[in-house]
Formats: sequence, C-alpha cells, structure tokens
Amino acid sequence: MSTTIGYARVSTEGQNLDLQLDALTDAGCTKIFRDVISGSRSDRPELEQALDYLRPGDNFVVWRLDRLGRSVKHLIEVVNDLQERGVGLTSLQEDIDTSSPSGKLVFHIFGALSEFERDLLRERTKAGLDAARRRGRVGGRKTVMTPNKLATARKLYEDPDNAMTMKEIAETVGISRSTLYRHLVPAEKTAKQAA
Repeated sequence: MSTTIGYARVSTEGQNLDLQLDALTDAGCTKIFRDVISGSRSDRPELEQALDYLRPGDNFVVWRLDRLGRSVKHLIEVVNDLQERGVGLTSLQEDIDTSSPSGKLVFHIFGALSEFERDLLRERTKAGLDAARRRGRVGGRKTVMTPNKLATARKLYEDPDNAMTMKEIAETVGISRSTLYRHLVPAEKTAKQAA
C-alpha cells in the first residue's frame, strides 16, 4: 500500500514550519519529516530518514523544491534516485508531480540545463587554460626542486664519504623524500641505460 510522505525544512530556529506543515497535511501526508537546518548543508538527518523510509509506490511531497535540494544538481540526483526506486515526487508550490508526464518533462529539462551548465564550465575552463598556455603560463604547483637544490642533492647522494640517508639529504636540501627520489632516481636510471 502506497503512502504519502512529506518533508519540511526551514533554515533557522526563528523561522516557522507551520505554513509547510499545513500544506503537506492538506496534500494528504500521513508522516512528515522536519529539518531546521540550512539548505546548503549536506547533513540533513530528517531528509536522510525520509528518503530511507520511502518504499516503491510511495509519493514524496515537499512544499517547494528549494526545501529539498541544495542545488539543481543535487535536486536532480534526488529525483533520479526516487524514480529508480519507484517513488514519485510532488512539489506543491511549483505544481510538479513526477508521476505525471508533464512533471517528468520538467525534470528532464532541469537535467538538460544542469548538464549544459557543466559543459559550459568545462569549456570555459579549457579555453582559459589554453589561453594561459599560449601566453607561456602553465597551471599547477611550481616545483620546489630548483637546479641548485638538485645539484646539492646529487652531490650529497653521489659522495662516497657521505653517510647521509635519503631522508637526511631531503631535509638538508629542504624538499620531501618523494621529490628527491623523483628527481634523482630517473637521472640515475638514464645514466645506467646510456652506459
């Protein structure tokens, strides 16, 4: 037997849930989960309980979509999860019901817009990096291994009278052991291969 489950959320203790609770009750919700927490927070315990409580055939009702999702992307993830589980979603203020063809269309449009936004961001990032490369700038962290540090490290490493460990050489030069290995060992392998 399907049930209608509601979810209400306000951001602060000073805000009142009554308007949402009345609307959800009027919509036939037999159980209502409530959070008093910012919508940007990912840890919303009552929402998690509500989503766990839902069973195939149930209908999940919210007063407005912004009560449910942190972002369009998050909202689409929740709706897709509900659809995969056979649970409908109704938003009272937007008059959206994902069990109807028009409600499904709205969410497909949201999904397409979200994907379009991600593609634009990727495209702008790539264009920015390409423009920076053309001007001689390369992204990423600058290496801590300078030619002087490498020469000092190599001298200490190759000195037969030096009893320092790799860790001690790295500390002396002011770099990490992994950086020291990354720069010394390939040079050593190249020299052996050439011989």
